[in-house]
Amino acid sequence: MKKIKQLFIVFCLGLMELTAQTEPQILVQPYLQDAEPNSIVIMWETASGEESIVEWGTTEKLGKKTSGKAEDINFSESRVHTVKLEGLKRFTEYYYRVRTGKAKSDIFQFKTPPFSSDEESFNIVAMSDMQYDSQHPNKFSEIVNQGILQYLEKEHGGKLPDNLAMVMIPGDLVSSGSKYYQWKEHFFDPAQKLFAEVPVYPVLGNHERNSVFYFKYFSLPENGTPAFAEHWWYKDYGNTRIIGLNSNEGYRDLREQYEWLEQVLADTEKNEDIDFVFAQLHHPHKSELWIPGEEESTGRVVKMLEAFSTKTGKPSVHFFGHTHGYSRGQSRDHKHLWINVASAGGAIDNWGEFEGRDYDEFTVTQDEYGFVMVEIDGNRSDPKFTIKRISQGNNVKSRQNELRDSITIWRLEKKPDAPTVVFPTKNEKILEEFVTLKAGEFSSPLGGAFHAAAHWQVSQTQDFEKLDLDSWKQFENWYYKENRQKEDDLTDEKTKRLQPNTTYYWRVRYRDQNLNWSDWSETASFKTK
Repeated sequence: MKKIKQLFIVFCLGLMELTAQTEPQILVQPYLQDAEPNSIVIMWETASGEESIVEWGTTEKLGKKTSGKAEDINFSESRVHTVKLEGLKRFTEYYYRVRTGKAKSDIFQFKTPPFSSDEESFNIVAMSDMQYDSQHPNKFSEIVNQGILQYLEKEHGGKLPDNLAMVMIPGDLVSSGSKYYQWKEHFFDPAQKLFAEVPVYPVLGNHERNSVFYFKYFSLPENGTPAFAEHWWYKDYGNTRIIGLNSNEGYRDLREQYEWLEQVLADTEKNEDIDFVFAQLHHPHKSELWIPGEEESTGRVVKMLEAFSTKTGKPSVHFFGHTHGYSRGQSRDHKHLWINVASAGGAIDNWGEFEGRDYDEFTVTQDEYGFVMVEIDGNRSDPKFTIKRISQGNNVKSRQNELRDSITIWRLEKKPDAPTVVFPTKNEKILEEFVTLKAGEFSSPLGGAFHAAAHWQVSQTQDFEKLDLDSWKQFENWYYKENRQKEDDLTDEKTKRLQPNTTYYWRVRYRDQNLNWSDWSETASFKTK
């Protein structure tokens, strides 16, 4: 009898162990996708199990339940679960947890987006290139947990969904998109506290390799070209339109993508609810740290955004990565920003390590880890956004959430005063081969505005059709760890070598730090001997 009992106990223990092995286990904790004012998508991954249930409600008691679908992810028993919650109220906090069989997650929170008419302000994080670096294997976790989450807690306090609306990632989420284990271990696990409560919107980088895993793990807006679902898309949040694009080989030159973008921008032009357009794609048009990473096709996107902003008055940004460092630039003739948001984990492209170039557009370039905060003011009477670079330093100097760069852009035009011409003015005779043009001090009716750029033109014709000098300089130019514009007050400019016995015409305009240009000065003239 005693032996039978022992056998029975062994049998029960074995059955319990077998049951435990077959019970679903959560491999990837829940994360948020495709948020709308009245709906949101929740996804997670389990080792097995078909049941896909989200329990949710406006309190931690939950009370409601919605089912979804499960799909194979790795040609095995593991499943990615997708549940769409509908019938939600806009700009409202909800609680939720996911369940597959007996496997349950913790209870998390999310907040639905507002309408533009609600005039709510919100924040966005943009970061990229968090692919695993064996020399610094925990860097992405540090960026998220000691960087983003601690920064928001210190700056705002309160609940994460109240402080952050979404996460934008312009590519290179993992080292190799075709390697299944990297998605859980290198991307989702380090960021689970962030992604469980804030929707994440990536675009493809070159390291994703167009992998099937990317398309199974994400449920992005399905408003792109139907034949290229989730390769390009857009998402509206409040008064801002986010556009995702694919700049990778095989897609960067597709006519369909540019025709789609042209149509989206045309729609945005007529949409009075949208004040700002933020595009994200992986490859830079220009890169001060790494010229080999540049792609000409991105320049086509930049030109389309520039033309859109100038025509509509709606400022735009293109966020990118690929180069592992931070850069902030601005188009000369348009209210358009160029922002490199790397590196969130990938090995830094250190100064001098690769071929670089000092481009006129870029004001700041830094070889560092970090992320970008975008603070959007939803006030419809005078909306604006602020870009902040929050740095984690590099391998030489560590930084802990240090603000390293900032710029604010207003939707409405706020022109500085046109500069006055000082010298030369009225066909004065110049004896030298070169002349130093001089203009008056910067002034603006906008309080707090300062002199951020000057644009000088010299021509032999009064219409300035053909230019002998076309010089654009900004108040700072951080390149290779030094400010090449230090102590330049921007109110004078030395010409190039001039032709003798020739009449020249010149003019200048000033820009403030918010990308507002003044009108051109009066046209002045001088004559060389």
